[in-house]
Amino acid sequence: MCPPDHFGIEYEINPWMNVRQGADPARASAQWLALEATLLDLGVEVDRLAPAPGLPDLVFTANAGLVHRRTFIVSRFRFGVRQGETPHFEAWARGRGFEVVSPPEGMNFEGAGDALFCGETLFAGYRFRSDVRSHQWVGERLGVEVLPMELVDPRYYHLDTCFCPIAPDAALYYPGAFDEYGRSVIRARIPTLIEVRAEEAQSFSCNAVVVGRTVMLNRGAPRLAEDLERLGYATRPLDLSEFIKSGGSAKCLTLRIDGEEAAAWKAGGAGGSP
Repeated sequence: MCPPDHFGIEYEINPWMNVRQGADPARASAQWLALEATLLDLGVEVDRLAPAPGLPDLVFTANAGLVHRRTFIVSRFRFGVRQGETPHFEAWARGRGFEVVSPPEGMNFEGAGDALFCGETLFAGYRFRSDVRSHQWVGERLGVEVLPMELVDPRYYHLDTCFCPIAPDAALYYPGAFDEYGRSVIRARIPTLIEVRAEEAQSFSCNAVVVGRTVMLNRGAPRLAEDLERLGYATRPLDLSEFIKSGGSAKCLTLRIDGEEAAAWKAGGAGGSP
């Protein structure tokens, strides 16, 4: 996680961002600290990345890259305003002992924002930030199956805004963010699915963090919370409204470095926190 010392809305690269609206620094700090405190309460070890002036979105560490075992595939951001984040993420990963790999020039890949493991398979979103060629390259580099799915609603510009694996055989997703092919892929490959309603998807409820059987998500999704509880999950609703103004929530603010709960390679004991 990266503290929001320099967080703000200084440009507009998705439909949620409005420089005239801006963000409240004090509220953003309090909301970020509440998320960190919740993670610590659940027994999570949090590694803080130092914030940097001029990089307001460095706080969204999910976009740093993709972790697989001891490999860190660093992001190649589509927009120039975010490309300055990459050296900070690279230095962090090297300092933690990861093998750092960069996608080839000419590809766009935005890390765990657009690539999420569910079981053995890497589900990948493309169009607005990452491109399908990068996903094919990642699959070959890691030796894993990748299922690229086109995102069709610009409000859900990253996969993690509309899709969240919660176990190797279960996920929640917002169908309206995908075309029919993408919806059919998710339905065919994941046995247990929770369909998030449109009004709750808009509160970034899919942008959730899963720790064991607990799901942290933004407030404003009571029906999703009920659906999760029926499957045996506890929920921790949080107010992350300042970050939603920039197009992110709980998941965007974290990068899991020992393997997501839904990743089969984590369950196999091949991960391990640095």
